[in-house]
Amino acid sequence: MGADPRGDTGAPALSTLNRPDTPSSSSHDERERKEKLAKPHSKRRKAKSLFRRWRAISLRHTWLNPLLIVLAILGAYTVNPGQQNPLHKGIFLSYNEGPAHPGGPNRYGKGKADIAFVSFYIVVLSFTREFMMQRVIRPWAIYCGITKRGKQARFMEQVYTAFYFSIFGPFGLYVMRYAEGGRLWYFATTSMFEGFPHRSHDGIFKLYYLLQASYWAQQAIVLLLRLEKPRKDFQELVLHHLITLALIALSYRFHFAMMGIAVFITHDISDFCLASSKTLNYLDSVIVGPYFASFMFVWIYLRHYINLRILWATLTEFKTVGPYELNWETEQYKCWISQVVAFALLASLQAVNLFWLSLILRIAKNYVFNSGLADERSDNEETEGEDVDHKKVNAEAKKALENGKGMTNGKPVVLLNGEPVEAQPKPEGVKARRSPRKAG
Repeated sequence: MGADPRGDTGAPALSTLNRPDTPSSSSHDERERKEKLAKPHSKRRKAKSLFRRWRAISLRHTWLNPLLIVLAILGAYTVNPGQQNPLHKGIFLSYNEGPAHPGGPNRYGKGKADIAFVSFYIVVLSFTREFMMQRVIRPWAIYCGITKRGKQARFMEQVYTAFYFSIFGPFGLYVMRYAEGGRLWYFATTSMFEGFPHRSHDGIFKLYYLLQASYWAQQAIVLLLRLEKPRKDFQELVLHHLITLALIALSYRFHFAMMGIAVFITHDISDFCLASSKTLNYLDSVIVGPYFASFMFVWIYLRHYINLRILWATLTEFKTVGPYELNWETEQYKCWISQVVAFALLASLQAVNLFWLSLILRIAKNYVFNSGLADERSDNEETEGEDVDHKKVNAEAKKALENGKGMTNGKPVVLLNGEPVEAQPKPEGVKARRSPRKAG
């Protein structure tokens, strides 16, 4: 009998089948615990992966996120359209007061809801800018043979600028001619101050003014995020944007929009001529010389002659035409304080424009005497890319081979600045340390 009994004697007894300290149960619990701990990490890794993928797509297609925001807002408004929807204030003009006289256009007041309108169209213009530049202008640049990244970026910026002002330049002239009874035509300075305060405006006047505010706010964001490579006049450009935003905000809030629309138009038309002139220069057009001459005339006439007239009216008619007192209850802000602020901002804007005029005249001088029309504000676009002059590299390599520097024992070697780079011998100590391991 001294032998082991037959059967499966390795199985646990009934009394120990469900005990937690058995090896099988312990390993099962440990496995479950590890799986539970692994799940959060797996979710985090998945979230990080999705975030990286979204970030890569956003950087590649910069127009996508603004488009999604616009579609989301429009979709949410479509679910419940009407003034009861809070999104109505962002999409449409607010404070409709009806016509001032039977058969006249609707008049619109001002208020905090206008900030929502400006904010929404900042996003719309962000989408428009990025989509136009990436999907329309860049293919055109490549088609025209502009392949260097720096020059291509400048070309896209100028074409989009010309595109925007080709719409808002004529739009501004139309508003000046037909809005507010046409009394602002043609840069009539006296009408800027008559009937002050101008607490309400025709709908088309307000639409133009707020869309312009959206554009310049969006351009300030582009400048702040450095989406465009800074030029040599970056500080002057920042100052120009700060002055412009201050003029827009203060003129709208304190009822000087009649002055503001004239300043808008003078800058819009001259900016269109500047951007289109630079576009023709990038395309090596044969008419770039005569066109640049006409641009200079438009710039001097609008940005200096007309704006100096507005500055003079700020010193004279500002005080003599209409009321001249400060009354917060009646929103009467045409007083000595606003006169000083308006003159200071407009004079600062004129100073920046005079600085740019000096650059324009320098470009014209270089064109006449050196036969070259280059942008004085920009760095050399030829050095702004990652393109390599392969012809120059090949010529230097061929010369090195002819001199015998590029060959050693019939084999090519690496050259650095035209001189061969010799390989450094490995230390003997490394071989000595490795030899015992191979022996073992």
